[in-house]
Amino acid sequence: MAVPATLTGLPVTEEEYLELCDEDTKVELISGALVVSTPVSFRHEQVQGFLLAILRTYVEARGMGVVSGSRTPMRLDGEYFEPDLVFVAREHLDRVGRVVIEGPADLVIEIISPDSAGLDRVKKRRAYERHGVREYWIIDPDREEATFCMLGTEGRYLQAEPDQAGVFRSAAIEGLWLNVAWLWADPLPPVLEVLKALAVVS
Repeated sequence: MAVPATLTGLPVTEEEYLELCDEDTKVELISGALVVSTPVSFRHEQVQGFLLAILRTYVEARGMGVVSGSRTPMRLDGEYFEPDLVFVAREHLDRVGRVVIEGPADLVIEIISPDSAGLDRVKKRRAYERHGVREYWIIDPDREEATFCMLGTEGRYLQAEPDQAGVFRSAAIEGLWLNVAWLWADPLPPVLEVLKALAVVS
């Protein structure tokens, strides 16, 4: 996507954003400004693909909803976010349009790149909290840090911690658990072995 010079640094409308979007560039509309992502690292892509394969297979096997990757905009009150991964529960599938998810996904995952850390940890966290994204994972492969945020009864994020074995259990995707150490392994664990551990395949 080429951003016209006339729009650089100027407020962008929803209509302009949708006209500028294409399938090849990750671009978001946040606070009236375009945010165009730089190419990500190989490690980022590995972790994103690993989680996409696990979550999509797990969710589809149980008929729980849909999981999508980073080319799906999520519209929250005139802002458009393109998380690295989203899960929309079966009961909220009416939010999934042909191009855009209208309203909050049930689970959003952002995998941090060096140029996205502040956006993911602060601005996006506040927006997802404000609009009711039930669960938000922030994965930082470089620092080997994972932050798991759960929406509390008062509509504020509470940080959830893995158990003593390093296992995190999702509230948004019932029965799903994740050994956080898997995310830092090099190479990453075989997806089939993880799916066996999750009892998705035998």
